[in-house]
Amino acid sequence: MVSARVLALGLAGLCLGPELGLCQVAPALGGKDDVARRLADLERLISGQQEQLLAQTAQMDLLRSLAPLGGLDGRKLQGSESIESLQGAMNHAWLILCGALVMFMQAGFAMVESGCCRAKNVQNILLKNLTDVCVGTLGWWLCGWAFAYGGPYDDDGLKPNRFMSSEGALGWDFLIRDDATGQLTPTTNIVNWFFQWAFCSAASTIVSGGVAERVNFPGYCIFSFVMTAFIYPVCVGWTWGYGWLADVNSVGYMDFAGSGIVHMAGGVGALTGAVWAGPRKGRWENPEEFDPHSLPLIILGTFILWFGWYGFNCGSTLGMATIERGFMAAQVAMNTTIAGATGGLTVFILKYGLTRKYDIGGFCNGILAGLVSITAGCGNVECGSAFTIALLGGLFYEAGSRLIKKLKIDDPVDAFAVHGVCGAWGVLAAALFDWGKGFDHYHGWSGFSCMTAEDGSCKIGIGGEGVAANIAEIVAITAWVAVCSSLIFGPLRAVGWLRASDDVQDEGFDQAKHSPSKAYANQPESTKVILSA
Repeated sequence: MVSARVLALGLAGLCLGPELGLCQVAPALGGKDDVARRLADLERLISGQQEQLLAQTAQMDLLRSLAPLGGLDGRKLQGSESIESLQGAMNHAWLILCGALVMFMQAGFAMVESGCCRAKNVQNILLKNLTDVCVGTLGWWLCGWAFAYGGPYDDDGLKPNRFMSSEGALGWDFLIRDDATGQLTPTTNIVNWFFQWAFCSAASTIVSGGVAERVNFPGYCIFSFVMTAFIYPVCVGWTWGYGWLADVNSVGYMDFAGSGIVHMAGGVGALTGAVWAGPRKGRWENPEEFDPHSLPLIILGTFILWFGWYGFNCGSTLGMATIERGFMAAQVAMNTTIAGATGGLTVFILKYGLTRKYDIGGFCNGILAGLVSITAGCGNVECGSAFTIALLGGLFYEAGSRLIKKLKIDDPVDAFAVHGVCGAWGVLAAALFDWGKGFDHYHGWSGFSCMTAEDGSCKIGIGGEGVAANIAEIVAITAWVAVCSSLIFGPLRAVGWLRASDDVQDEGFDQAKHSPSKAYANQPESTKVILSA
């Protein structure tokens, strides 16, 4: 490559003109300080341009090496097609990874719930967790996805009826076949189905903790299927699926990763189930008999849930093909981490102040309370706000837990206090703490940018609309889940399919219903206490 100095000398010679002549360029430059300085500046400019050209060439070589050799139809991909293909691959890899993390949260739920309950029911608790995933998968595949995301959509990208959609049942048209050639063309519905399935299963599993240790397995299976095939998908259809809550006012709701859509829905379902099933036999007469049987399992489950939460929240960027998405995922990860730590310490310190005892179980639920609280606003609040949201979330959790116990509602794992109460608080906090300038500007789904008017300027005075939209979300989802869950749990209780008999509860589900009859090899056999006359 020609050096910058040679190019500079040549250009200088041309610019000096016939008076000096090309052969007299060097002497002329040596004799005139001003011309020499200009020549040096020109040399630096040309050198910089050469460096930029080399860097751009290296970037293009890298893109060519990373781009696939050909398309699905055998064509060689070039130019913008290669970049678009690379971005699509990055988005798919990101969603599959994050979806797998969310699915792994099922192990965390299983550990926390089984640890919170008595050893004689561990297998039955784990059975319900397994069932939530498997039955929930079929419900989501059969019609859940179709109700939530299937379309059709109008010209504004919203559901025409604003309630639920209908296309895409059983994965229909996820692969589009060309009738003439027989070739198949995949759609992004496939990866989106997988990622959103993990969220659906999580919402259903939350309910299992609230009805643990006294609900029959067949009756619970019925509820699990209805929850994943209909109740939860309609909540999604109103919100992430571009239903009426997305268009409720000029701002729309803001629930980035699902404090309300997933956690509050599951928490309200757990509360409804706990009310219909009634308390476990002897729960309020002999409370000391219902202490958690394994704190190590609870702590292990809490760490697994915290780990999976990064897929839950960060994955809700729904892609990783641009630096803007990367910045957002990093902000979400930071907010999530701060919130989990703050919520745990808040509850731990509060319980120590009240009892002068270290409560590890409360510490774990405080961590989960902080994580639930930040899930809605993790993409539109600053890290200081995340700290405040989680701190208040820990206080709301403790208040909710105490209220439920005072009302004699038996929630073995505090599912409603953690997911229901903190889920509602998280939705409200996402609007209250939005990182827009004061209450004049509102960002919501716009990320780092404000919501703009038609002329490109930031809309002002819309913070109140954001709060109103999120309150509408809280009320609507709470009412929907409570009513629909009651329509399932009520008839199941009436026909005797919901609540287990007192004999089974005394003996333990594992002894009465499972083979082997105990979860641990060194666990003593359960015995029934028979009172003599």
